[in-house]
Amino acid sequence: MKKRYLIIMLIGLSLVSIFLGAKNINIMNILSRDREAIHLMVVSRLPRLISILMAGSAMSICGLIMQQISQNKFVSPTTGATIDSAQLGIVIAMVLIPGATTMQKAMVSFVFALGGTFIFMTFLRNLKVKSVIFVPLVGIMFGNIIGSITTYIGYEFEIMQNVGSWMQGNFSMILKGNYELLYLAIPLMILAFVFAHKFTVAGMGEDFATNLGLDYKKIVNLGLVIVSIVTVCVVITAGEIPYIGLIVPNIVSLYKGDNVHENIWDTALFGAIFVLVCDIAARVIIYPYELSVGLTVGVIGSVIFLYLILRRKSYAS
Repeated sequence: MKKRYLIIMLIGLSLVSIFLGAKNINIMNILSRDREAIHLMVVSRLPRLISILMAGSAMSICGLIMQQISQNKFVSPTTGATIDSAQLGIVIAMVLIPGATTMQKAMVSFVFALGGTFIFMTFLRNLKVKSVIFVPLVGIMFGNIIGSITTYIGYEFEIMQNVGSWMQGNFSMILKGNYELLYLAIPLMILAFVFAHKFTVAGMGEDFATNLGLDYKKIVNLGLVIVSIVTVCVVITAGEIPYIGLIVPNIVSLYKGDNVHENIWDTALFGAIFVLVCDIAARVIIYPYELSVGLTVGVIGSVIFLYLILRRKSYAS
């Protein structure tokens, strides 16, 4: 699929998104300078759209990076315990720093996200059986252990209601003034584009990359830092959005191959489109109310994930 088609789809779906909601507004309201419509657009609809696009594209790129440095197509922030570790960090920040600011939560969460991802990568290096399916199962089990700890702490300190808000992605509460943390993802995404070639080389293995003169450990650590910070920004802003970093890079690789430099743009665009479609579906299914986008992404993503596993097994056999 050519980039221009993805861009056209993105623009069209973005227009649908900003005019869709319980309060009906249209282009004529904006052109006629309807103050209420413009206020709603600036305060709610545009911040929501920006958050969706940034979360979808950033998490997709994170998945692409993790799959390259782990040399496994089914590793992502969802199956590599990054999201679960970020959530645990948020809860720890809430317990240790009552009234913690968003930035304080983000800093503690980043430490836990990075630590959890490093532990998973250590597991990965020491696994004797590195099956393409077995590795993400280990990550999911590790993530479930971390998630259980998070839930226990939430109940123990009576903050489960707040913990629950990070358990499922939701863009309905995004307003001007509470989504700007996502802007931190922009320089990190630029960094990912700059180092795309090196991530591709790192994906060929440590020995091969070292022979080509690449500082393998430095590139891997850079990738994990990018993934951890972006994941924290998305989780704090919109909650957990599963499967994006897992399925989008796999779908793009079906028609673009595995060269990060070649498919990173398509991955970012397709990821934004995918989350946008799921968010629109979440708003349309029970209109004028809406489902959690984490629910729609989870349902659609799990079906695609199952298809990818079966497809991989059929090729292997």
